[in-house]
Amino acid sequence: MYVLMISDELPSDWQQQANKYLVNSNYAKAINLYEKAINANPQNKSYYWQLGLMLLLEGQEEEAQTTWLLGMADGEAEEIELWTEELVEVLATEANRQLTKQNGSVAWVIRQHIREIHPNDINNLLQSIDLSIALKNYTGEQLKEYRIIELLENNTTIELEQNLLLHILKKLLVYDPKSLSSIEFATVAVPRIENRNTLVNSLIPPIYQIAYSFAAVGVARKYAELLLDVAPENRELLRTVAQFCVELTDYALAIEYAEKSYSLSTDIHEKVISHFQVCRALITSRGADQKVKETLERQESLIQALAAEPPEKLGTVAMRLYNMGFFFPYVRDYPEKNLKIRSQLAQICQLNLETACQEQTSKYSQRLNKKNNVSSQTKPLKIGYLSHCLRRHSVGWIARWLFKYHNREKFEIYAYLQGAENRNDSLQQWYVNQATKAHVYGIVSTEVAEDIYEDEIDILIDLDSTTLTNSCSIMAMKAAPIQATWLGWDASGIPTIDYYIADPYVLPENAQDYYPHKIWRLPQTYVAVDGFEVNIPSLKREDLGIPSDAVVYFTAQRGYKFNPDTARLQMKILKEVPNSYFLFKKFGDSDVLSELLIDVAESEGISSDRLIPIEEVAREEIHRANLGIADIVLDTYPYNGATTTLETLWMCIPMVTRVGQQFAARNSYTMMINAGITEGIAWSDEEYVEWGIRLGKDEKLRQEISWKLRKSKQTAPLWNAKQFTREMENAYEQMWQKYIDN
Repeated sequence: MYVLMISDELPSDWQQQANKYLVNSNYAKAINLYEKAINANPQNKSYYWQLGLMLLLEGQEEEAQTTWLLGMADGEAEEIELWTEELVEVLATEANRQLTKQNGSVAWVIRQHIREIHPNDINNLLQSIDLSIALKNYTGEQLKEYRIIELLENNTTIELEQNLLLHILKKLLVYDPKSLSSIEFATVAVPRIENRNTLVNSLIPPIYQIAYSFAAVGVARKYAELLLDVAPENRELLRTVAQFCVELTDYALAIEYAEKSYSLSTDIHEKVISHFQVCRALITSRGADQKVKETLERQESLIQALAAEPPEKLGTVAMRLYNMGFFFPYVRDYPEKNLKIRSQLAQICQLNLETACQEQTSKYSQRLNKKNNVSSQTKPLKIGYLSHCLRRHSVGWIARWLFKYHNREKFEIYAYLQGAENRNDSLQQWYVNQATKAHVYGIVSTEVAEDIYEDEIDILIDLDSTTLTNSCSIMAMKAAPIQATWLGWDASGIPTIDYYIADPYVLPENAQDYYPHKIWRLPQTYVAVDGFEVNIPSLKREDLGIPSDAVVYFTAQRGYKFNPDTARLQMKILKEVPNSYFLFKKFGDSDVLSELLIDVAESEGISSDRLIPIEEVAREEIHRANLGIADIVLDTYPYNGATTTLETLWMCIPMVTRVGQQFAARNSYTMMINAGITEGIAWSDEEYVEWGIRLGKDEKLRQEISWKLRKSKQTAPLWNAKQFTREMENAYEQMWQKYIDN
């Protein structure tokens, strides 16, 4: 047992000295003073609390506990309860002081002793969790070990520090969101937080992070629905849950939430944002059918009403407007009108962003006005690539060849990977390793533009366009002197983007008449790859009950790209080719698209037995192998395949595409031209049907096309990624020269 030592008398300023010793971490001298104090006045219990604390800080934990017990030994129950509160307050104060000194491990030890003294002190337990996460020794088991979930669930009178509870909840969603203990904690914590608006606004960003950075949409939906239970009319939350429901193919619920958010919206900009989720849920579940077209007409009317109003001071909320016109290319081949909508929305966003971020944008523009008149021949150009898709994604599979073949003597390559934090993806890691410097961010990041500015990027290439609003706002900041959009989608209409990179075919000759950016046409193709990895197929004809001598048509598209008008053309082809079958991808658990396709087929006199849905496969390499089951691939219109077209051509399978006017309706056209074939390129609906029938009936023609595609792998521009990289680099050098000459 620890025994108090009898010492000399105390100096008059002993408490000041003891505090000084504490501050200077001279715990041994402080111990000596408190021992003297207890000897002089053994009834003053606070001396025992302080002495025990000093012993604890000195590393004498058992002695500390003994001292506290000694101080309480002569107390009645009520006195002990009061003294316990005093001791806990002394220890908590010191834990906080240690934390301000960055001594988190010491603070954690102190809070463990508080837990032993007062095991039901919920606020101390939450502080302990906070420290464990900071010290990286947190395990999900601590929530149960400390009985935190039980205390929150069963004790409604417990005094909670509201800000602390919210802080821990948010931290768990960032640090350990997928564990069952975190979900259980959120279930009991969310109802206990009184400020609903603060709760929702604080948790929506990490919930999006869970969905898209952790790639756990189902888990994100669970958290969002917990919030919806306590804030059922929060419009932002309703939109968020609607989006997750679409991702999880729960379309009926997605539409219900999106329509409720729309009905609750009063401001025109919010109506536009809410109605976008209605459009999204409908087009994903139904394709571009008549109902979707009517819904998009309403969306267009809302956007025009928004554009007609005086510019609102929406601040950063306006950034959500960038992709509000996203779905129009899926339902109509009208590039002038579609681009005008995107440009209108981008202009509204630009005005609000420049107001909200005036200091930052001003700093960037000052740098751009001080041109560094050094040509690309005397210094490596710094090329930055911005995307949330540099991973196992269509963009990631294609852009990798540019990264592989870049001339590192003439170009420094910077990668800005959004939504990449916490993602375990081998291709993403490959990109990180290939870059001169790589930045990895969550899905919601505010520091990207500043990093681009600090890295002194010369040319920034946007691979996302309007597929991610965060990318749009980064491009709008204009942190690099030259900015261009390539590969990921059509032009965004953002006024700070200088170029849209295309080729002679993917945009019509008159496209510059209505494009908001300068079109930079590469000499042959805007995309090239050296090939794709192919695995073992998971499907065979016999598995699907298809005769070996049958003609198999296949469409690799789904969801957004399904169009009843094109489906009708495909059924006309099927009708004219005996012993033919049509394979299409099933989308999740939804039967809506299958039912729509069956309706079209039956109206054309085609038995539904000839329509065969196939399940999604886990990896792209298997999908490519499964393409071998098809004799002919039938492309979609007005939105063609892109990566799926490349994969089809690489597997040497004939295809039919309908060429239109917009970028999305000409992807397959440019790829087929650059793969060395014209067979299957249709310029009208009638030609599309004719090519489909001809290829179905003429096996020799199919073999000739397949042979041409096989031979083209050695000669065609589409399969020469090294040459393509030289052409891109030449474009970069010319862009830079134009910049420094002006």
